[in-house]
Amino acid sequence: MSDSGTTSTIKRSSTSRARTRRKPKKSQLPFAIVLILALIVLGTFVTGKSNNLSWYLLTGLIFGYILQRSRFCFTASMRDPYLTGGTTVTRAVLIAFAITTIGFTAIKYGYFKNNLPIPGMGYVVPISFATIFGAFIFGIGMVIAGGCASGTLMRVGEGFTMQIISLIFFIIGSLWGAHDFGWWKYHFISKGKAVFLPDVFGWVGAVVIQLLIIFCLYVAAEKYQEAKADK
Repeated sequence: MSDSGTTSTIKRSSTSRARTRRKPKKSQLPFAIVLILALIVLGTFVTGKSNNLSWYLLTGLIFGYILQRSRFCFTASMRDPYLTGGTTVTRAVLIAFAITTIGFTAIKYGYFKNNLPIPGMGYVVPISFATIFGAFIFGIGMVIAGGCASGTLMRVGEGFTMQIISLIFFIIGSLWGAHDFGWWKYHFISKGKAVFLPDVFGWVGAVVIQLLIIFCLYVAAEKYQEAKADK
């Protein structure tokens, strides 16, 4: 090929790249200013109604910011090992489980030691095939939707249109499930047996066993990522 032909080819290639080059995004600063002002007005309004509402708003904003910056998502913790081989989020979730295990056990044991009703016992529910089936269905829904409840809310805040659709149907499904929950509980959920680990292994034994399981899962996740990286 001649030099002139090569030069023209390069020019056409450069022109093509220039045409397909993405336009620079507009500044988001005006939207940020409007959003901050709206939050200030909303915060002032809810504070006038109740001090608790202002704390709820502040906690929600902080929690949402942490989720957005850390990309923390329970769906990603289960999905990423299969799709990308990465287990960073998986291990972060396991660390969160370990911390909350210690914290909640300390709170519950404090009530137990003082002969007070242990908080949260209403969430100790029977374990049966319904638990496994429900978890399987929920897992499918999370992957299809691209996020769990927290991840969906976070991405709605980021402006993802598909997540808005997921949120709408998440609300519809939750309302439907709440409406029919009594029937499911009577016919299926109640057939299982409720298990409270401190009743089986004692308070210390329950914490040790749970932390040991979490530790084994953490090591397995780390080894899994190393094995995937070596391939």
